[in-house]
Amino acid sequence: MPGNGEKTVPINREEDMTNGFTRRELIRTGAAAAAVTLATPNLTRAQAMKVRLGHAANEIHPGHIAALEFKTSLETLVPGAFDLQIFPNRQLGDDRQNVESCVAGTLEFCGGSGSTISIVTGQVSLDAYQLPFLIKDYDHFAKLALSAEGDAINESLMDGGILGLQTTDIGQRHFASVSKPVRSTADFAGLKTRIVPLELHKIIWETVGVSPVGLPYGEVYGALETGTIDACEINVSSMLGENLWEVAKHFTLTGHYPWHNVTCVNGAFFEGLSPELQEAIRTAGRDSVQPTLDYTARQDLDGREELKAKGVEILELEGLEDMKAQVSPIVEQWSAKSPLIADFVTAAQNSA
Repeated sequence: MPGNGEKTVPINREEDMTNGFTRRELIRTGAAAAAVTLATPNLTRAQAMKVRLGHAANEIHPGHIAALEFKTSLETLVPGAFDLQIFPNRQLGDDRQNVESCVAGTLEFCGGSGSTISIVTGQVSLDAYQLPFLIKDYDHFAKLALSAEGDAINESLMDGGILGLQTTDIGQRHFASVSKPVRSTADFAGLKTRIVPLELHKIIWETVGVSPVGLPYGEVYGALETGTIDACEINVSSMLGENLWEVAKHFTLTGHYPWHNVTCVNGAFFEGLSPELQEAIRTAGRDSVQPTLDYTARQDLDGREELKAKGVEILELEGLEDMKAQVSPIVEQWSAKSPLIADFVTAAQNSA
């Protein structure tokens, strides 16, 4: 993963050519052959197909709840069709590795952060969810995730080899620091702050005034503990799930953008299924959005109290409106990058 200051180079899957075929075409050929037995619903129900869903989160994290809700819905819609096994806690790799495996077709389903999926697939459309202060709360997120504009973004991931099934917020992002509490916008200045090395995040946080450091998610605890970084922008679920509260004792409520998690299916595998099973998978994704968001919202509020009990100082940011004004031009700037983002922004502004 790129480090601090490095630009992420989008991956163009259609240009990854091997012997005259695109990588996606080669993946489709293999996965479609494996899925041919699912051509008829009766055969599918008689012999459940073993499939896997890998993600990096632990069992209390909304990312895991998203996977469980998807599985429950899928089993209700097409009982006996799939034997879906969920592998949490980085059992099959970190966030990026799970997404890459799903793109390659060695993993049928994955859950991953929208930011990681953007990096792996080169699809910029998912950035729409993390435009600063665009999405107001969890209810607003639900409207957008289930909107035509949200569906279009999920569909666009097929250009990167996967199909988005369910986009949920696994926690509004706030700001955690180790030694220096951030009480005002001036306190951001110069703090070495972990970010995902995504161009959007880099621009946002340079505008705010921190010194961004690109690090993988699994390295955040150690970097905070050793002083490699001073702070991170993070959500409550990750503060609790990764035990970051042990080293970062100041937590400033900013709610600058959601942390979107996407449940995906390998595109070639999906296209090899019968229409009935394709529809069930799509429906299971949509049906699992709201219950996951309900869990996330409860954890966000209850988790703040849990963090307080663990000795973390919860702070309100003085000058939050100034921070919003600083980063607001980025929304228009990013809207010009993709019609899908522009449409999403319009839908968000009209439904706020």
